[in-house]
Amino acid sequence: MSQIGFDNQKYQQMQSQHIRERIGQFGDKLYLEFGGKLFDDYHASRVLPGFQPDSKLQMLLQLADQAEIVIAINAADIEKNKIRYDLGITYDVDVLRLIQSFRDRGLYVGSVVITQYTGQSAADTFKSKLEHMGIRVYRHYRIDGYPNNVNHIVSPEGFGKNDYIETSRPLVIVTAPGPGSGKMATCLSQLYHENQRRIKAGYAKFETFPIWNLPLKHPVNLAYEAATADLNDVNMIDPFHLEAYGVTTVNYNRDVEIFPVLSAIFEGIYGECPYKSPTDMGVNMAGNCIIDDAVCREASLQELVRRYYHALEKMAAGGNSEEELYKIELLMKQARITPDYRRVVRAAKNKAEAAMAPAAAMELPDGQIVTGRTGDLLGASAALLLNAVKTLGGIPDETHLIAPSAIEPIQRLKVNYFGSKNPRLHTDEVLIALSMCAATDANAQKALDQLAKLQGCQAHTSVMLSRVDIRTFQTLGVDLTSEPIYEHKKIYR
Repeated sequence: MSQIGFDNQKYQQMQSQHIRERIGQFGDKLYLEFGGKLFDDYHASRVLPGFQPDSKLQMLLQLADQAEIVIAINAADIEKNKIRYDLGITYDVDVLRLIQSFRDRGLYVGSVVITQYTGQSAADTFKSKLEHMGIRVYRHYRIDGYPNNVNHIVSPEGFGKNDYIETSRPLVIVTAPGPGSGKMATCLSQLYHENQRRIKAGYAKFETFPIWNLPLKHPVNLAYEAATADLNDVNMIDPFHLEAYGVTTVNYNRDVEIFPVLSAIFEGIYGECPYKSPTDMGVNMAGNCIIDDAVCREASLQELVRRYYHALEKMAAGGNSEEELYKIELLMKQARITPDYRRVVRAAKNKAEAAMAPAAAMELPDGQIVTGRTGDLLGASAALLLNAVKTLGGIPDETHLIAPSAIEPIQRLKVNYFGSKNPRLHTDEVLIALSMCAATDANAQKALDQLAKLQGCQAHTSVMLSRVDIRTFQTLGVDLTSEPIYEHKKIYR
């Protein structure tokens, strides 16, 4: 589990250099559409062990003096309060989070562009809010016939209607809270306006996945398809690249489908298209930095199962369609794996059957599997955490890290004063209790010192967990999955 398959330092150096070369290819300015997550890319870190979640951010910091960031958000997403489910916040709130995060890390955020604007009142309110904060805001409008009516798009009534985004640096990063935010259209609109001003500008795309120079059915690329199953993205051979160069590369359906239109738009703006294929547009160097293919394959197969269970959980909560699950099941069949390929799945199920109670299992860095079950004092996930840190710290199993006499007052507080129906301690509560005991107990302190070792460990539970338990595992860096079963049959939680 602790094996490294990706050279992160090489990636940052190669990627920043390649972007510099692409800026030089166009002269005055490069608009770089930045797909995926910029500083919390945990999917990439799971399927490419060694890739750090903030790798792309660190790479951009090497270009900080040349780069500015434009954040795009779709007006319709503002209007309907679209939520980024991994964070539990709306897209407009995430724009504020992104701005602050970029600024905290020393990157310059030039402006925000509201795309697909048709007069939405919520978008107007958001624009005013940003402007009161001193943030420049521009509006791009819905264009009839986009993306196929090229003559209309590349005209004063098309891109010409959009606000021209004032930028001051040679590299403009266009990013967004999530998919469908209008990043590509923003870049193309800017190319049109720059050309009107006789400024030579170019466009490139930075998408980590699919990795263009890995095989189509490589587990890393299959894991990307699973991650975007809700968008119905499909990896495919880039036919334009194959025709132009006789070389097989991998792209995904949306870029392949839109490329003829993009090419025509480029021709409408500049008279010619600088690219012969969607692959040409990309600048991703991740495939060149894999140093152990077997490690990355194994990590990606684990990710496939993880995505399968997340789809099951969403279905149980009424959050997605069966088609997403069916697609991931098909991808698992292509990879020739089943849910039990994830070792902690079978371990958690076996423990639950033996204990006749909810149970959980975790695979530690050395491959050892520990388990926990629901008891009178602790829930299964809380018991699992205590057993894991005991094992990592070499603390005997029979040792009480938290005395029952310390747990019982917390239970009384929960039930008698907070009105909780469940007296058992959640993971956050048991960690607080453990930290209190550590003040006077050397074993408790030793157990606390093991928490950092849980980063990257795999865990599975026989029932779905509460939000607080899920959040604790996320904070500790544990990759968690659960059976799509509610512990208690309630219609409201």
